[in-house]
Amino acid sequence: MNNQHTGSNFDDFLEEEGLLEEVSAKAQKRVLALQIADILEESSLTKSEIAEMMQTSRSQLDRLLDPENVSITLESLDRLAQAVGKRLKIEFA
Repeated sequence: MNNQHTGSNFDDFLEEEGLLEEVSAKAQKRVLALQIADILEESSLTKSEIAEMMQTSRSQLDRLLDPENVSITLESLDRLAQAVGKRLKIEFA
């Protein structure tokens, strides 16, 4: 029995299954959430303090930190970057 996916890469498999965009978005959000968590830890500010600096709620900040939530805005990310003294950099690879 031949496996049709032998020799192909995982991205090809995900694309064939119609899952590539969803999986890619979730993976990118997980990386982003980890970066945000690291920045927050370095800043030694509480979530409440950062939310206040962002002029938003703590629940909105928690959504930014949620690796499963891919519905975030650039505006929210930019406000977070400013609140912790960072610059938001977005690029296509």
